Amino acid sequence: MRFLKSPNTRRSSLIVLGLLCLAFAAVGLPQPAQAKQGDTIKVFAAASLKNALDEAAQVFTKQSGQTISVSYAASSALAKQIEQSAPADIFISADLDWMDYLEERKLLLEGTRKNLLGNDLVLIAPASSTLSLDIAPGFDLAGALAGGRLAVGSVQGVPAGKYAKAALESLKVWDSVADKLAQADNVRAALALVAQGEAPLGIVYKTDAFAEPKVKIIARFPEDTHPPIIYPAAILKEAAAPDAAKAFLAFLSTPEGGAIFSKHGFGLAKQDAPAPVQPAQPEGAGARTP
Repeated sequence: MRFLKSPNTRRSSLIVLGLLCLAFAAVGLPQPAQAKQGDTIKVFAAASLKNALDEAAQVFTKQSGQTISVSYAASSALAKQIEQSAPADIFISADLDWMDYLEERKLLLEGTRKNLLGNDLVLIAPASSTLSLDIAPGFDLAGALAGGRLAVGSVQGVPAGKYAKAALESLKVWDSVADKLAQADNVRAALALVAQGEAPLGIVYKTDAFAEPKVKIIARFPEDTHPPIIYPAAILKEAAAPDAAKAFLAFLSTPEGGAIFSKHGFGLAKQDAPAPVQPAQPEGAGARTP
């Protein structure tokens, strides 16, 4: 005997079936906020890294599917933003001091800091310049400016500016140009002053000169005139996507990543462990601020 279901029974079955389908669909669908939370790796990087790091990020994204968002500025500005809880997963500084600054404040993920890259310091002029100048102790930099300004990063906080000041002091020419500086917020801004003809000379990294066809390198500063130019990198303690950040940082140290940086003029830094950072002094003891 065949039993016929009443309309109410069939309607109830359809309702239950529909609810089950919705339940299975809900389980299978990712939650939008959670799915996107670790997808974008946020990097704070020194302005001089822009061209090379943009290319490296594109290659990594193509291989892994992970999105990279990079904010470029002076290392000093970025370190201060991180100290104020700006959201970032990775910090790449243009000098050791500003990485030390964050490490002293225990803002780095332990064991992730490494020396990533090296660079050179050069004297540049507009591409049309016919100036010839040898860098040596006491060289006539002030005369070469011919009444113009020397474009540099801020000598108080921007790493490229600090390296420039150290080199000029070592060469005994700082006093002759100290009042003839055009100080910029970051090294790329100093580069732009020369590229646009607003300054006849500037001091930037070799990689910056490579990235700007409107300038030419006049001479390279000897390595012994300034501290070694080292770009340390580290994952931040409050990183939202630490695992993805570790993968990207590891990629930057591979032969493939190194080749990208080399193409843009960077050298690879020796992987020596950084010098131990002294514990922060108690409040009121005059702790160092670079």
